[in-house]
Amino acid sequence: MDKPITLITGTRKGIGKYLSEYYVEKGHIVIGCSRSSIDWSLPNYKHFELDVSDEKSVRNLFRCVRKEYGRVDNVINNAGIASMNHALITPLSTVNEVLKTNFIGTFLFCREAGKMMTKNKYGRIVNFTTVATPLKLEGEAVYAASKAAILSLTQVLARELAPFNITVNAIGPTPIETDLIRSVPNEKMQALVQRQAINRYGEFQDVSNVIDFYINKKSDFITGQNIYLGGVS
Repeated sequence: MDKPITLITGTRKGIGKYLSEYYVEKGHIVIGCSRSSIDWSLPNYKHFELDVSDEKSVRNLFRCVRKEYGRVDNVINNAGIASMNHALITPLSTVNEVLKTNFIGTFLFCREAGKMMTKNKYGRIVNFTTVATPLKLEGEAVYAASKAAILSLTQVLARELAPFNITVNAIGPTPIETDLIRSVPNEKMQALVQRQAINRYGEFQDVSNVIDFYINKKSDFITGQNIYLGGVS
């Protein structure tokens, strides 16, 4: 099978849906997942309904992928949730939910993908961080911390999986006009954008541009890296 096999989490809407459409258009077979059903369809796209933090469901997804395709070439861990609250009024239930979806979900998909990729001696894993971490964004303590954990995970996995020709990198988008930020007051978002070197919202193609670089077969010497968009460092 010549088509790349690309797995993307959180594909029901937003960045995940865009990436599914983008990579199908580029000739990939895309496997996607979300907690609820999708209201769209694509050729060469297969969807799973699951919670990314549910270990049994994640293992079953990878068993299905192994049975049908025999391998997975690229895994893009896009699924994530945020909750903007001052730390002092953030309930523990919110903390648990953010950590489960963002960190545990990313870990499980990295682990199960790594098992499959090591057998084929090839793979590209791309995780999602956030500019909220380096900007120390007020009201996003738990979200920023969960993404900082993903950055650390990315860097350690890059070393652990390098002997198997598997690269692990991360991208940290700036605010993109998706459902993730629509509940945040506009003045707060504008203030955040002004803290970037490039004062604009991110766009979907900004994200796919970096992912294209990471998953390119010629990028086999690029691993353990994280690129923040918008000139944030």
